[in-house]
Amino acid sequence: MLVPSAEAQSLRKDLGELVSGGRASTDPADRAAYARDLWPRQQIRTRAGEAAIAPPAVIVWPADVQEVAEVLRFAAERGIPAVPYGAGSGVCGGISPDDRTILIDVKRMDGIDHVDPDTLTCSAGAGIIGQILENQLNAKGYTFGHFPSSIYCSTLGGWIACRAAGQTSGRYGKIEDRVLGLTFVDGTGKIWRADQDGDNAALLPLFIGSEGIYGVVTEAKLQLDPAPTERRFSSWLFRHTEDGLEAIRQIYQAGLRPAVARLYDPFDSMISRSFKSKDKGETRDPSDTSTGPGVGLRSLVRLIRRPSAINRLIDIADPAMGGAKLVLVWEDDPEIGRAEHAEAQRICSGFRAHDTGEDPARHWLAHRHSISYRQSAFFAAGAFIDTMEVAATWSRMWPMYEAVRKALAPHVFVMAHFSHAYPEGASIYFTFAGAASDDSAALERYDETWRSALRAAVDVGGTLSHHHGVGRSKAPMMRREQGVAVEVVRSIKRSLDPQGILNPGSLIPIRGGDGV
Repeated sequence: MLVPSAEAQSLRKDLGELVSGGRASTDPADRAAYARDLWPRQQIRTRAGEAAIAPPAVIVWPADVQEVAEVLRFAAERGIPAVPYGAGSGVCGGISPDDRTILIDVKRMDGIDHVDPDTLTCSAGAGIIGQILENQLNAKGYTFGHFPSSIYCSTLGGWIACRAAGQTSGRYGKIEDRVLGLTFVDGTGKIWRADQDGDNAALLPLFIGSEGIYGVVTEAKLQLDPAPTERRFSSWLFRHTEDGLEAIRQIYQAGLRPAVARLYDPFDSMISRSFKSKDKGETRDPSDTSTGPGVGLRSLVRLIRRPSAINRLIDIADPAMGGAKLVLVWEDDPEIGRAEHAEAQRICSGFRAHDTGEDPARHWLAHRHSISYRQSAFFAAGAFIDTMEVAATWSRMWPMYEAVRKALAPHVFVMAHFSHAYPEGASIYFTFAGAASDDSAALERYDETWRSALRAAVDVGGTLSHHHGVGRSKAPMMRREQGVAVEVVRSIKRSLDPQGILNPGSLIPIRGGDGV
C-alpha cells in the first residue's frame, strides 16, 4: 500500500489551491498508475513485483496555461521535481518520477480552437488524445495527417515531446513539419509563445523533441490538410531486401511522395502474412495464444531463449521466406496520385519485383494498429518484446541494418521493417523478443541488448532515435552520438530551468553515467 507521506499530503493541499476544482491527488491508485510509462524495461520490473518502484508524490491536473505556470513556480521555489504527463504511452522511459515528484497531467487541456479554412490551421490543447483530434478534424473535412500506432492512447503534447512520426509521414511529414506554433511554460513558471511566422520562431525546433526537460507544452498551432478523398494502393514482393530499399530511394528521390512506404524484411513479411490469415474474420478462441500457424506462445518463449540459433536459421532460410514485402499508399489529389502510382509501378518493375496488387496494402491500412495489442501476451508468458527505431542516410542504411541485426542476434530474436522515407534516407524499425530464466536475468539480457544495438547504430553513422524519443532508454548513448552537443543541451536547460526540476534524467545522460 502506497501510503502518502505527510509531505505529500501537504503538497496535495497546496497544489489543490492552485488548480481549479482542487484537482490534485495522493491517492495510492493514482500514484501507482502514474509511476511509469510503457517502457518495456519497467514492465519487466513490474512483472518481478516492483510495481510501485517510484510513484510520484502527487498528481495535479491543471486546466490551462496559467495553472501550469502556477504549479511550476511553486515547484521551482521549493526545488521539487516536476514531470509533464500526457497519456503514458511512451516506450523509452520518458517519465520516471520519484516520491518527491509533482506529476503534471495535461489532459484537461484538450480543446480545439480557431480552425481556419483559409490558412488550413487550428489550435489544440496538448492533452488531446490523437484519435479524438483526428475525429474532430475529420468532421470538419480536415486531417492532421499524423497517425502513430499509439494514436488511440497518446496525446498531442506527447507527440511534440518525442518528435513523433505518423504512419503517413511520407505525405504529411513528421510532427515538426505539422506544428507551426507552441505555448509552453519553462522551469521558472514563465509562459512562452513561439510562432513559426512571429515571435520566438527559433524556439520551435528547440522545444519539439525536448521531452519535457525545458518546459511543459500546453497548446500548439497545427497545419491541417483537406481530408483525403481518394487513396491508391499497391504492394510488391522483392526477392532481395536491398532491392526493395533501393526502389524506395528511387521513388522519393524522383519526387514521388507516397503517404506510406513500408518495406518488411523477409521474416517480418512472413510473420505479417501469418497474422493476415488470422485477421480474415474468423472467431478467435480467447485462450489461443499462438503467434503463428501451429506455434504456441510458451513454446516460442522457450525457443527465443536461444536467439543465436534462431537468427542463424532465419538467415539460412531467407531465400525460402517469399521475399521482402513493400506496401505503398497514396493520399493526394486523384490526378497526382494516379501519376505517382504509375511511376512507382515502373520503378518497382525495374527490380523484377512481383506485383501483388492492392490487397496487402489495403489489409495493412485496415489492421495497422493491431500489432500494438499483441504484445501483452509475451510479457505474461515470461518473455519481453520491444522495438528500436533508428535512422540513417541512404548510403548508411544497409550497413546499419546489417550491423544492428548482428549486434542483436546473440541476445534476442529479431526482425525489421523500413519506413518513414525521405529523399535523404529512412528509418529502420527493429522488433525484437527475448527471454531468460528469470526476471533478473531478463533485465540483464534486455540492457545488454540495447547497449549492443545502439552502439552498432551509432558506430555506422546512424542516429539513436527517429520518432520514439530518447528518454532514459537511449540517454546513456547520447554523448556517443552527439559529443559536445550534449553540453549545449545542458546549457539551454540551465537557462530555461535553472533549478533543474523538469523531468530530470530524460534525454540527456546523468553526469558520470554516460554510456559507451
